[in-house]
Amino acid sequence: METITETFSYGGGRRVTAFIPSEPAEAIIYAGDGQLISQWGAFLNESPGVPPTMLVAADRVDDEMDRLHEYSPVFDAERFAAHEKFFVDDIRAHFGITLPASRTAILGVSASGELALALGLRHPDVYGAILCASPGAGYRPPGDMQAVLPRAYFTAGTKEPFFQENAVRWADALKDAGADVVITERAGDHGDPFWREELPLMAAWAFS
Repeated sequence: METITETFSYGGGRRVTAFIPSEPAEAIIYAGDGQLISQWGAFLNESPGVPPTMLVAADRVDDEMDRLHEYSPVFDAERFAAHEKFFVDDIRAHFGITLPASRTAILGVSASGELALALGLRHPDVYGAILCASPGAGYRPPGDMQAVLPRAYFTAGTKEPFFQENAVRWADALKDAGADVVITERAGDHGDPFWREELPLMAAWAFS
């Protein structure tokens, strides 16, 4: 197994970490909040039922308001679009591993859960599955869902009712639009270890 960290010019210098499994990657997961999620690559690949999976996670900015503006399309459309290009185009081109949408997922937790939802819905030809834990509420289900929808897996904790409500709202909206959706409830509060613990279950489901 190998971990590679690169610094991109976007945003004055943005780190992206790629976890490379020891065997040829059969699946790939892209994620925001890289300071946290990039650490989960080894745990993911050591879990039963998960194919060799490359995990590519881009760091977030330190300022929480700036993070929301990059991750959610409802606050600053121009800022979101710039980050969208960086995330969808630049990162994927740089690491040079392209797999079909059926073997590609986008992952997010909390505010980056909004990013996963927004980019997953905008680019179903790239991301065949959205893996979303405890999403924030800035970005809400659009009234008119598109015809092609990625599959979606949600989880939220029993001690975070605000985020649990957001997960249920999205799961119900996507189900109503005809998407393949799973939602689970885990014991825990916002940011608790259940986010990482759920990831192998998400990946096994996404790439089965």
